[in-house]
Amino acid sequence: MSDSMMESLQDSAAQPRWYAIQCKGGESFRAAENLHNQAFEVFHPVLEVQKKRSGRLSWVKEPLFPYYLFIRLDRIASNWRPIRSTRGVLKLVVFGNEPVPVSDALIELLQQNACARQDDIKANVYFRAGETVEITEGPFEELQAIFESQKGEERAIVLLNMLHRQQRLEMPISRLRRVT
Repeated sequence: MSDSMMESLQDSAAQPRWYAIQCKGGESFRAAENLHNQAFEVFHPVLEVQKKRSGRLSWVKEPLFPYYLFIRLDRIASNWRPIRSTRGVLKLVVFGNEPVPVSDALIELLQQNACARQDDIKANVYFRAGETVEITEGPFEELQAIFESQKGEERAIVLLNMLHRQQRLEMPISRLRRVT
């Protein structure tokens, strides 16, 4: 092999790359925090979603890839040893005995989409105006309505066809679900 080819291979090996880490069940946030505290560059894509908790809707963060996160490492300069003993980390994802880098383009795409998605989520409500919803509780249970708007964090205005005209009703948003 020529000297220029060897230098090229060494240069590409010295470039930091992204690798996938498998986390222990439900501990991806802990793993990301502990790796970050050890000065590793970590990307842990999350989604903010609305979930019912005690009958109320609230925003919670969930991993985009449950049990996985990404870490940027240099094959030569980075100290890989502390990774496997980091709390929350199960193992570095390998094929055979070699860690396989994740495409930089894929990570960039995920990072761009994560930013755009969070802006979009904050601008929208759980349901979109004009969307058909089903009422899940109360006197109008199992009837379909049109979502008009959200009123505060927990209430919604819906349009329900009654007596041959649309009636505006205000109800808890937790009593609505999307019609699929």
